[in-house]
Amino acid sequence: MHEILITLGDPAGIGPEVIDAALASGQLPAGFDFRVIGDRSAGTPGKPTRESAQAALDALEASARLLRKTEAAAVVTGPVSKEGLQAIGFPFPGQTEFFTHAFGLTESGMLLTGPTLTVGLATIHIPHADVPKLLTTQSIFTIGKLTAKFLTKKGIASPRIAVCGLNPHAGENGAFGDEEKSIIAPAIAALNEIGNGIFSGPHVPDAIFRDAAQGKYHAVLAMYHDQGLIPLKLLDFDEAVNVTLGLPKPRTSPDHGTAFGIAGQGIANPASMIAAIRLACELV
Repeated sequence: MHEILITLGDPAGIGPEVIDAALASGQLPAGFDFRVIGDRSAGTPGKPTRESAQAALDALEASARLLRKTEAAAVVTGPVSKEGLQAIGFPFPGQTEFFTHAFGLTESGMLLTGPTLTVGLATIHIPHADVPKLLTTQSIFTIGKLTAKFLTKKGIASPRIAVCGLNPHAGENGAFGDEEKSIIAPAIAALNEIGNGIFSGPHVPDAIFRDAAQGKYHAVLAMYHDQGLIPLKLLDFDEAVNVTLGLPKPRTSPDHGTAFGIAGQGIANPASMIAAIRLACELV
């Protein structure tokens, strides 16, 4: 029997109620034990405080310790408030970076997947102004390699992965920027040396997601956060799952936030949490 850890997230948000709904849904696979970690009493629905943020952080840290030191097979993380965590000294932009640090990884990545799209991100939680400075051939190579491994683990023997350009029209042959030629194309070439030609691009960003949604590609590599997440959340918001790639054990989470404005009203949709738990079980 595999144990799946589930962190409560910020108890002032919708984490507790979507977790309860998911566990009661009858839609989770058999053969797993689900262990919820977190202090519900530390928060009042819809009223985030330093105490509720601390409870979210305590649950995260406990889950990382258990993943490292026990037979726990995976973790599903409830939604947290990045603003709340950083107000109490959390030094990471998000949970992806937290788990990367907790396991001492040199390579990790953020991927979101839903019924229609799967998107890997070459850069994550950084200002848009910094994307051209921080986007590197190595960062694209890393997310490409990890995304291919994820798809293979999902049972896709020969995945087709499209790589976005950074600039409008994928740079228009240098008219709108040269990152496609200087950074992205070399990464695609390096990936295809190890990936049997499964990567293509750089593709025009405003069109490639349509092709992927129609099934021409199994995944798209986006160069920055919103480039990939806007189309994914438009099409798959209710069932999309965030996955941290590169960890020794799976970590997934719903793709939504704490939704403090509707917490405690019984109207939060648990579909993304159900999908996150199901995917964690599948990856185990």
